[in-house]
Amino acid sequence: MRSPNATAALRTRARARMVERLRQHGIKDEKVLAALNLVPRHLFVEEALASRAYEDTALPLGYQQTISQPFIVARMAEILRSGRELGKTLEVGAGCGYQAAVLSHLCSDVYAVERIRGLLDRARENLRQLRLPNVRLKYTDGMLGLPEAAPFDTIIVAAASAGGVPQALKDQLAPGGRALVPVGDRQQSLILVERQGGVFKETRLDAVRFVPLLAGTE
Repeated sequence: MRSPNATAALRTRARARMVERLRQHGIKDEKVLAALNLVPRHLFVEEALASRAYEDTALPLGYQQTISQPFIVARMAEILRSGRELGKTLEVGAGCGYQAAVLSHLCSDVYAVERIRGLLDRARENLRQLRLPNVRLKYTDGMLGLPEAAPFDTIIVAAASAGGVPQALKDQLAPGGRALVPVGDRQQSLILVERQGGVFKETRLDAVRFVPLLAGTE
């Protein structure tokens, strides 16, 4: 049986290998890679899956939800950061809290919302271990955004909206802000929304696969 120190060292090496694979797969933003290297992903998955935490794959969380694969987390952050800082950021779909933890190293403030109470409670417990002072969690319907904290420089959505980018999220973007939203049902794509005054420019990017973005809370 390994000692705690040996286990920690193995996980540190596994995290470094994960980051190197992301670099080899095309992630170029070193600040994004550094953020992923700082976050112990094994804390955010079920104990039985901890040995797979640093694989580049989505893993089940229960509640028919998954923790996003590291490449997608890195890719979305890299797109949103291109040529700018993320600033004040809204994350829709906090899940287990992993992406919020990564974003905490890239943003001035992270507001993460989750519609499933059990997941939010888990995210809060996971994040408490890391003592991240710039992350706030809220139990609410993510399709409505978080109007009381708007506007946001950046909005990142971790579930696919079948009906296009929700207008409430567009309205909560600050001038010059960006949102990245998976859109579609069986065929999904990342849609980059850029606000230029009262005009919203939408650009279709990578094909992706996310759980659906649903209204309401549970």
